[in-house]
Amino acid sequence: MAKVKPFKGIRPPKHLVEEVVSRPYDVLNSEEARKEAEGNAKSLYRIIKPEIDFDETTDEHDPKVYERAAQNFRKFQDEGWLVQDDKDHYYIYSQTMDGRTQYGFVVAAWVNDYMEGRIKKHELTRRDKEEDRMKHVRVNNANIEPVFFAFPDNEELETILKEVTTGEPEYDFIAPDGFGHTLWKISDEKTIERITKEFEKIPNMYIADGHHRSAAAALVGAEKAKNNPDHKGHEEYNYFMAVAFPASHLKIIDYNRVVKDLNGLTPEEFLNKLEKNFDVEKKGKEIYKPEKLHNFSLYLDGDWYSLTAKPGTYNDEDPIGVLDVTVSSDLILKEILGITDLRSDKRIDFVGGIRGLEELKKRVDTGEMKMALALYPVTMQQLIDIADSGNIMPPKTTWFEPKLRSGLVIHKLD
Repeated sequence: MAKVKPFKGIRPPKHLVEEVVSRPYDVLNSEEARKEAEGNAKSLYRIIKPEIDFDETTDEHDPKVYERAAQNFRKFQDEGWLVQDDKDHYYIYSQTMDGRTQYGFVVAAWVNDYMEGRIKKHELTRRDKEEDRMKHVRVNNANIEPVFFAFPDNEELETILKEVTTGEPEYDFIAPDGFGHTLWKISDEKTIERITKEFEKIPNMYIADGHHRSAAAALVGAEKAKNNPDHKGHEEYNYFMAVAFPASHLKIIDYNRVVKDLNGLTPEEFLNKLEKNFDVEKKGKEIYKPEKLHNFSLYLDGDWYSLTAKPGTYNDEDPIGVLDVTVSSDLILKEILGITDLRSDKRIDFVGGIRGLEELKKRVDTGEMKMALALYPVTMQQLIDIADSGNIMPPKTTWFEPKLRSGLVIHKLD
């Protein structure tokens, strides 16, 4: 049973929304954020990447950088660039990319659901990254950026999405990357009650994107509960902000690999070794995209190849064994190229499918990388199966696009 509630969102006034909102903190580096925020005092990067207010030599984990985030958050509210709604609302947020729109509910999710495993994860988190986000939540006493959840489809919630989105939105704009973002505010008490009740029928929610933010938000909430002698359980810090999408609305895109060398092999020797576990077919100069599960595309020495895993090299009955990241990691990266740790090996890099297969070709053609491997994307059902089985996906498996825009709604913890 998923427990969610409405909350008094802190948001930019309509005429300022495009100046305030930004990409999420973890999809760009400090230099890129500095460039995007240039000449714009209202940019949310000044709160989520506050190191841009200092010179390039300043460490982004310096205590004064976190303190600047809090100062800027206060300043944005003092200046009226962010204004708190006067009553509790749910919000509906839609994103449009390539003619496809996904609709999600902006909710306050219950910390206990995360702590007790009803909000399920499919990725490992790194303690240093958790700690960084925890400091950010603590110093601002707010969830500045939402987490991205999926939940099993629900007919009544789908009906509510349709009803609300026929009305006038609060915001409706196209971001610089060409993706559309629209937000509606739900004020009707009956609709709010229906949403809360329907979410109670949902057994689990799934973190699609934002594992570190989820962990940080939940841990800070639990910490505040522990440190409050008058803790009752209904305080605002018992909840953290998420955008929850019906699973059928979401599409995971491919997450591909580029490798610096062939582990001492010539291209011919490498291709010969692949034939043990794959049917290898040369496709020529035209970009070749994987067609289905267990089919891969390889770019090597100016040519594309189709690699199809032979029966018996994968296990479709096992939520991890069925994944093409598992097949390629075990049978190509580990067995042939000697790459055993995807998290730390410097010989491998990862390219989100949003950049297209042209990016893979480019990185090999420039000589920076020796070969590229494109994978068929994971499905939402595979993600759910893995989370339900208590397993963890291999690193760099899922890429969600479009990313949630940050700054549309903020959740205060008091």
